[in-house]
Amino acid sequence: MRSIFRLLLLHGILSVALSTEPIVLVHGGAGNINDAQVPVAMYGVKTAARVGYETLKCGGSVLDAVQEAVRSMELNPQFNAGYGAVLTWEGKVEMDAAIMNGVDLNAGCVSVVRDIYHPIDLARRVMEKTRHKFLSGEGAMLFANEENFEILPEGALVTNKSQQALEDYKNSLNVTTQPLCCSDSNVGLCNCDIPQALSYSVLNDFLREFGSQGTVGAVAIDELGNLAAATSTGGITGKMPGRVGDSPILGAGTYADNEVGAISVTGHGETIMRYNVASRILGLIKYENMTAEEASAKVLNDMTERFEQSAGVISIDKSGTVGINFTSKRMSWAYQRGEELHYGADRDEDNVDIVGQPRLNALDLCV
Repeated sequence: MRSIFRLLLLHGILSVALSTEPIVLVHGGAGNINDAQVPVAMYGVKTAARVGYETLKCGGSVLDAVQEAVRSMELNPQFNAGYGAVLTWEGKVEMDAAIMNGVDLNAGCVSVVRDIYHPIDLARRVMEKTRHKFLSGEGAMLFANEENFEILPEGALVTNKSQQALEDYKNSLNVTTQPLCCSDSNVGLCNCDIPQALSYSVLNDFLREFGSQGTVGAVAIDELGNLAAATSTGGITGKMPGRVGDSPILGAGTYADNEVGAISVTGHGETIMRYNVASRILGLIKYENMTAEEASAKVLNDMTERFEQSAGVISIDKSGTVGINFTSKRMSWAYQRGEELHYGADRDEDNVDIVGQPRLNALDLCV
């Protein structure tokens, strides 16, 4: 009799544990997404959400799911990550990424990464193969070589779109042929008469006129309630060499904790890291009993009011509630839950496709 009671109790515990409906939620960046870019961005985030969800349903972990979702966007030149990342002032690609496991709070972060397709893969390798959590620049690239990552020829990740964006930015400052003062290669060689190049008010004006490519990110929850988050970015057009944004900083642009929720942030990196956006959201969820949606909305509105800078957030709390919030003009996003694929870019937009069977061949990841 006692054994039967134990079995019934165990069945009840497992039923509760398996009651969470798996979700994979992605974003393709917040900003001034031009009308012409919206369909392409929608296709990219919808594909990424499906790739991540298929990974989960085929037996992968939540960590696998967010990694695969981000990988798909790193190969899409629509997005500011991997192939398609924006350029530094000198026309180079330097990328940041982070991935975090909510089960044990393990994480891997990289910054100033060059000439590899998938910075998110390198971030996960840092998490799993080193005693560290963050590698940057030369050290990150040495580790990538040791781990047999394919190192591409210099410039292989530069797209016509990113080159045009940099050219447009420099033209907007009338400094196309002038080197950026105070950059590593030009210290002492100019009289620093173009401080506007470092002005974010000028950059914001440029982005409003020409639009912006998006940082990418993903969060996921599985049927056991395990959470994970991942973010990958090329930064901002015309940035100084060595600049690091919020994306690889735990608690600013990326975080996951099974006891609270998972967050990926996009937007003005310098402001996001100053305001510690992810940590503030998780604090409201944990201590003020807010949902992911409520907490994200409050933190973003407070940040924008205080700093006059915009951002976007995707979040899932431990109960499986989804949060999709942005104070920018648009943010491309998508998530899959069951057969429903939700997506949008404008405020209060929520389109739904019924996915079902058969799977698209490109998404048939089960073996």
